[in-house]
Amino acid sequence: MDSAETTIRDRGLSYRQKAAALARLGEERIAPLHISRRTEELRSARVVCDLMEGPAPWRPRYILPDYEAYFRKGSEFLRIEAPRDLLGAVFALLSIYRQIPSITGYPVWLGDLDSLLEPFALPNESDGLAPEQDRILRMFMEQIDRDLPDSFCHADLGPRATRVGRAILRHQRGAARAVPNLSLRYDSELTEDSFAEEAASCALDCAKPSFANHRLFQADFDALGLGPYAIASCYNGLPVGGGSCTLVRLNLAAFASNARVSGMSPEDFISGPLAEAVASVLEYIQERVRFVMRESGFFESSFLAAEGIIDPSRFTAMFGLVGLAECVNALLAGRGARFGHDRAADELGMAILGEINRLVAAHRDPNLKASGGRYLLHAQVGIDSDSGVSPGCRIPIGEEPPLPQHLLRSAPFHGPFVAGTGDVFAFEPTARANPGQIVDAVKGFFALGGRYFSCYAADSDVIRVTGYLVKRSEVERLRHGEVVPNASTVLGKNAIDNLKVLDRAIRR
Repeated sequence: MDSAETTIRDRGLSYRQKAAALARLGEERIAPLHISRRTEELRSARVVCDLMEGPAPWRPRYILPDYEAYFRKGSEFLRIEAPRDLLGAVFALLSIYRQIPSITGYPVWLGDLDSLLEPFALPNESDGLAPEQDRILRMFMEQIDRDLPDSFCHADLGPRATRVGRAILRHQRGAARAVPNLSLRYDSELTEDSFAEEAASCALDCAKPSFANHRLFQADFDALGLGPYAIASCYNGLPVGGGSCTLVRLNLAAFASNARVSGMSPEDFISGPLAEAVASVLEYIQERVRFVMRESGFFESSFLAAEGIIDPSRFTAMFGLVGLAECVNALLAGRGARFGHDRAADELGMAILGEINRLVAAHRDPNLKASGGRYLLHAQVGIDSDSGVSPGCRIPIGEEPPLPQHLLRSAPFHGPFVAGTGDVFAFEPTARANPGQIVDAVKGFFALGGRYFSCYAADSDVIRVTGYLVKRSEVERLRHGEVVPNASTVLGKNAIDNLKVLDRAIRR
């Protein structure tokens, strides 16, 4: 039985999930890209991975529309006028979401929902939303869950507290849904403690929002000429009105095994095999960018580009990496040092990361205008088939040090990842009694240079797998052969089995 027939007969997939799977099979029938033999060898060894984008990238992987421009002008293509009230604003957003392509088939960024909708909010006596507007907002969030059932759909809040932002947190906490994913762009000088604590309480109950270091992200994107930024998909920092053409990752864990680094000096590894592997990833990214920008015709046929909702000059590309911990541990095998626990291991990790960052920052792609053609470094969260591979630069599950030491050791690794990185912490359910403690941990982590902090309570049904969310109850339904609406649940089930995400240390 071939792959198409297997997909058609799969009783564990919904109609939409089957349609997406069959479309991917169709894409895989062609191979228009030109890459070197060495790069192809590394792809076959799963050292270089395009994360299921397909052999012919016919649309950018991640698209972040300028929703403010859309609200100002409306859309001639969609026959949408500029909204004048909350109901009109919600209708306008729901109308455009299904028109935004991405790697998942669903939009990966839903906008800065609180700042977008706050101008249309009418207060009531308690400084919240008027009852009918609160109902509109609740139904809007529920419709996102129904119409865009994919945990890579992401929305942002903050940094300032708003009535809409507080209402979204209240509704998400009560509903405990995996969709949409959320980030709070946090700045200790702009974000009220009470709002941050509401966010922490919501996160403990339903694994969202995560906390993004707004000051750090903003400074990095402004320095690159790419502001304003947004957090999309898992925890990807990208320019608003643009996005990323592609995300190709270097699997350092697989590479360390493939290159047989045991016994090799770290210096020889960094200057030799590592530099060669980075060059292959850069080559592959550039070829994928060339095709989507020059040959696919995406921007020429997209109303988003024609109406100024996206701008081709604001698209970049992402160089991802996973398995730094496993790579370091392989190089130091037999020396008694482990990543996340010993100074020598952490210093080697920083040396490897520093060299990758130097090589990526020096590369320029003539097909891109954003930041002069520079790619952005990203700590990729892994894929469901990974086994024995830690996301990005995280300390492996099962080896986590106590929380204070974990934060101290992890924060320095976040700096180079302008396009996103993050750490995930599971807390005892008793943490709900003191959400201020979570906010204090965030403040300390960000003061040390941490970029992104995620958490949930150990008894929460909604959990953060790597960067995306699933419901444990849906995973169990899937195990029993039931169809589930969230397309990410299949990925979450496999990641739970392969990456052991339910075995994270429980923080007290």
